[in-house]
Amino acid sequence: MGIITSRFLGISFQVACFVGLIGILVCSLLGGMKAVTWTQVAQYIILIIAYLIPAIVMSFKVTGVPIPQLMYGTALEKIAALEQTLKVTQPHSAAFVNAQGQFSAVAMWNYFALILCLMVGTASLPHILMRYFTTPSVRQARESVAWSLFFIFLLYFTAPAYAAFAKLEVYQGLINTPIANLPEWVKSWGRPGLALVGACDAANAVQQFPLCRGVTGNGDGILQLNEFRIHADAIVLATPEIAGLPYVISGLVAAGGLAAALSTADGLLLAIANALSHDVYYKMIDPNADTKRRLVISRVLLMVVALIAAYTAGSLGADILFLVSWAFSIAASGLFAGLVLGIWWKRCGNASGVAGVAAGFFVCMFFLYTTEFHGPWVKQAFSWLGDIQIVKIRGRDVAYIWGINNISVGIFGIPAAFIAQLLVGRFAAPATKEMQEFIDSIRVPSGEVKLAPGAGPAH
Repeated sequence: MGIITSRFLGISFQVACFVGLIGILVCSLLGGMKAVTWTQVAQYIILIIAYLIPAIVMSFKVTGVPIPQLMYGTALEKIAALEQTLKVTQPHSAAFVNAQGQFSAVAMWNYFALILCLMVGTASLPHILMRYFTTPSVRQARESVAWSLFFIFLLYFTAPAYAAFAKLEVYQGLINTPIANLPEWVKSWGRPGLALVGACDAANAVQQFPLCRGVTGNGDGILQLNEFRIHADAIVLATPEIAGLPYVISGLVAAGGLAAALSTADGLLLAIANALSHDVYYKMIDPNADTKRRLVISRVLLMVVALIAAYTAGSLGADILFLVSWAFSIAASGLFAGLVLGIWWKRCGNASGVAGVAAGFFVCMFFLYTTEFHGPWVKQAFSWLGDIQIVKIRGRDVAYIWGINNISVGIFGIPAAFIAQLLVGRFAAPATKEMQEFIDSIRVPSGEVKLAPGAGPAH
């Protein structure tokens, strides 16, 4: 959200994070769970229209067929031919290749490990699970899941096509272009304060394009492929301008990005604020608090969490892709085993559930933190695991255990959670009969939603 606000209002990224926060708070504070759910419906409609139009236009422009999901193979063929012309050592259009352009089993396993963490993480994210509490019956909750998967499929099935056509536009319309003739979008997205694009031909290019820091160009006045830099966060938003589409399309894509940010942030803020107000304040600090007081506390906590998030985003400036992947791995490690075994294994009681959450979360966070910030120590301490590589990334020596990128660290936490929960469940007390009957009731498609034992209407 900070990127979009910074680009179109011309303000610094740090300030833009707080300006964008106003929109998030308006949606979050004026309504509750049901209001956020309905606004997310409207936001998705904006998002999918904004996402599909540029892809459809680029597909028609390149292939003559306005179905990008089926036609981006043509774009990949052209990219492969251009990469040979540009003498790219590691073809981007080839799957599972190493730096020498050869097949890499490690690249393949990284790909599938990330898929596993993203899928299992999606099934475990609290702010996603909360959405189904707004449906009146078990059957409608299941139907809601089916429709959700369809619309998610529509969005993600377009993503590879969007990326392929965007890369083709960069290769065809930008590389080997004279620096004096660079399109306006390069300067707009590369300016100080945003710094998501860099044309790094001249020695002093870093003054105009901060992203060029550390890149040495040959100064011939022509933008070579190795002199061009673009941040991953800019790809989706800048693609309409890259493709030379009308500016209104860029605005539409920005609106879609804002809708996506609002939709995600609203759900996350409500999940965090409600968890703190109910599980911490009401359950641990003031069990006698009435509904009105708890609502006020929830709104205050929502403001506090939102401000902390905006400050962190503005000051950290981190790559959102690996942060999001970490979040999915953490959710998968901490919650997935409890969700699955809690519903399908009747020996899963309180102790078993807590053990699974604790073990999965600890193992995941341990490997995430140590591999990211103490790579050499991991290589020395866990040499018995076999192949551990040290890769210079994000300015740090990051450890890759068995060549696996630590954004997929959930592959260690998920099995740890299942093992801990199954072991403790064998010896600890199982779930109460009351709870087992409640779990049985939610398996019936025609059943009505029931409250868990001991839960009042507020819960």
